[in-house]
Amino acid sequence: MSEVSVSIDQPGFFKQSDLPEQVNKAEMIQKVLTGREGMVVWSKIKASTYTAAHSHPNEQITWVISGRMDFRIADQKRTCLAGDLILIPKDVEHEVLYVDECEIIEFFTPPRLDLYPAAAHSVFGM
Repeated sequence: MSEVSVSIDQPGFFKQSDLPEQVNKAEMIQKVLTGREGMVVWSKIKASTYTAAHSHPNEQITWVISGRMDFRIADQKRTCLAGDLILIPKDVEHEVLYVDECEIIEFFTPPRLDLYPAAAHSVFGM
């Protein structure tokens, strides 16, 4: 699939297996698909990876596909397993410890241009 011929303003069909991979700090592999109003990020994250407390102006939905993670949203804490879904409203602090290797799918509205600046122009957000 050619990135040059794909516009975030045009409808399209994609396979997760065809999306380009991005390796982030050797702790995770990610694939991104974005439009103007929303973004989906598939990630495979190594066990013991920690994402420090943070917030962002994007609503986030995380779907745990496999693995186990200890998640905190504001003052709520929970161990999340495959099949769990997590809703994080914009500007709410959260953090996570990936206890096992995890596969997750995350949805962001609007797209996380702070993490993926190319998403403003590329459907792949890389």
